[in-house]
Amino acid sequence: MDFYSSYAHGFARVAACTVPVTIADPAANARTILEQVRACHEEGVALAVFPELSLSGYSIDDLFLQETLLEAVGEAIAELVAASTDLLPVIVVGAPLVHGSRLVNAAVVIHRGRVLGVAPKSYLPTYREFYERRWFAPGDDRRGSTIVLAGQDVPFGPDLIFSATDLPGFALHVEVFEDMWVPIPPSAEAALAGATVLANLSGSPITVARADERHLLARSASARCLAAYVYAAAGQGESTTDLSWDGQTMVYEHGELLAEGERFPEGPRRSVADIDLELLRQERRRVGSFDDNRRTHEARIGAFRTVDFELRPPIGDIGLRRKVDRFPFVPDDPERLAQDCYEAYNIQVSGLEQRLHAIGQPKVVIGVSGGLDSTHALIVAAKAMDRLGRDRSEIHAFTLPGFATGETTKSYATRLAKSLGVTFEEIDITAAAGQMLSDLDHPYAEGESVYDVTFENVQAGLRTDYLFRLANHRGGIVLGTGDLSELALGWCTYGVGDQMSHYNVNGGVPKTLIQHLIRWVADSGQFESDTGDVLREIVAQEITPELIPAGEGEAPQSTEASVGPYALQDFTLHHVIRRGHRPSRIAFLAWHAWRDADTGEWPAGFPAESRVAYDLATIRHWLDVFVRRFFASQFKRSALPNGPKVSSGGTMSPRGDWRMPSDVGPSAWLAELERNVPQG
Repeated sequence: MDFYSSYAHGFARVAACTVPVTIADPAANARTILEQVRACHEEGVALAVFPELSLSGYSIDDLFLQETLLEAVGEAIAELVAASTDLLPVIVVGAPLVHGSRLVNAAVVIHRGRVLGVAPKSYLPTYREFYERRWFAPGDDRRGSTIVLAGQDVPFGPDLIFSATDLPGFALHVEVFEDMWVPIPPSAEAALAGATVLANLSGSPITVARADERHLLARSASARCLAAYVYAAAGQGESTTDLSWDGQTMVYEHGELLAEGERFPEGPRRSVADIDLELLRQERRRVGSFDDNRRTHEARIGAFRTVDFELRPPIGDIGLRRKVDRFPFVPDDPERLAQDCYEAYNIQVSGLEQRLHAIGQPKVVIGVSGGLDSTHALIVAAKAMDRLGRDRSEIHAFTLPGFATGETTKSYATRLAKSLGVTFEEIDITAAAGQMLSDLDHPYAEGESVYDVTFENVQAGLRTDYLFRLANHRGGIVLGTGDLSELALGWCTYGVGDQMSHYNVNGGVPKTLIQHLIRWVADSGQFESDTGDVLREIVAQEITPELIPAGEGEAPQSTEASVGPYALQDFTLHHVIRRGHRPSRIAFLAWHAWRDADTGEWPAGFPAESRVAYDLATIRHWLDVFVRRFFASQFKRSALPNGPKVSSGGTMSPRGDWRMPSDVGPSAWLAELERNVPQG
């Protein structure tokens, strides 16, 4: 496997192109188009889509019916076909063509010296400024047809899918302009028939707000069809006798805008993006209702024809022309991040509200350490009590210091609890933990500095044991605090430990999002100002379990030194549970996202001093750790307490997003990682 090749990882580079048109001069337009196709070839582009009627111009009215023009169009197509022999891109251009006794508005698909097929426009607008039926016949009734073009007898109809035999998942369907505006577009049927890349050649003139409507249609088509949508509109050079043109170009994938070109450009423009064919295939496997819809429409879907061709994609590192989020659970856009935080926080709050209401309004018992997770769970509980009209004193918060508890974190817990007005107490577990270690005949009880898993879990288990007995004693439920990232990595103590609670509000929230949630709660005025001040201090501290005492001059125990940077592990987590990606692909994406701290966007409020980079060797190492820990920890996830799903990225609940045997091993995943990811 060529690790550095985007094509090897299932991506395909596409371009939505708009060019200055010379109306009624097909020869000039062919030359202009070829210049852009050659530029696309140099960029490693597999698909270049040009506007509707780009060989003739869209706005030439009755000149469409002139024999001189139609002959020139045929010659221009022949020129494009001949010139394409040694060029990589599949070329899609618009042209008026004669089929039978009528003229059709068609998209011609050309690749490496061959016309692969012709897709006619199915639905012709004849309203307001449009008069297309004056010249053209609709193509919706021409399924199963052929046409002679450039000396070749080629498939013709709206029922064609062009499939690359050497690039799995690249299956192209082409529609024209108005086809995307009807209730059931040809592209929707094509997607059900297997098309993953949907192209639209548009001659759409521009009016105020029409660009937004195009975005809406392209985005919704890509989302509903689990596909990529490549849109190219006519622009400079079209006649402005009565209309104007903006040359809008865009590429969508599964509802996400990957690339968009300048509108009203001077000269040619290309919107280039690498679409993720593997992601689209994964989504279609996962979303069974997509194929169920195909079964409903099988009579038409089954009649689609497939035209196979060999793309011969480039090899080697050509970069990756798409944004890869460093933090897939955390949006870079400040407004989107604020909206996500609002929704996530209220999902958690309303989940706890309903649980308390359903079981008779018990008190809430929670352990607070001054760390991120317990802090966030506490402010969720406080807001739930506010909304239920109950006094916050019915939250019983306990700090349970052990052998390595620091004064700083304990002070955070104390200050936060007091600022919120909850019932707060301290129970020092040091003596009880020492007694248990002595009963276990552990070396620590004899004065040895042995800080093994037993030493750590005695403390974690005692804390949970105390909380459950306190809940019994005070008529409450234990509120869990462990987050999604810890559950994925097994960074929790099973059974009588922090893995267990009566209800866990954090189980659907990844570690990388929690700090933003806490910051949002502080900055949006959910609580009093003194609470907000403490929350901001808590967010700034290093993540530590505080289970192992630090020696003189030693740094406190670091969670991330054991399980890896949560930034990388949450990146992997998202691509495992949401996308089902193999390790080498995750490493490839992580390398592009993390190799340069100065490239790409960071979430709002992310500290500048924390903006780090990771090389491939580091990414590979922690990916190996993730795989091993993830498989080894399923038994913990199989026994999770209840709690709400928060992120569309998924959750670890065995009753929800994630079902997996507890006794399965990681051999296949580790072998794939070893085989396909360089050492760095």
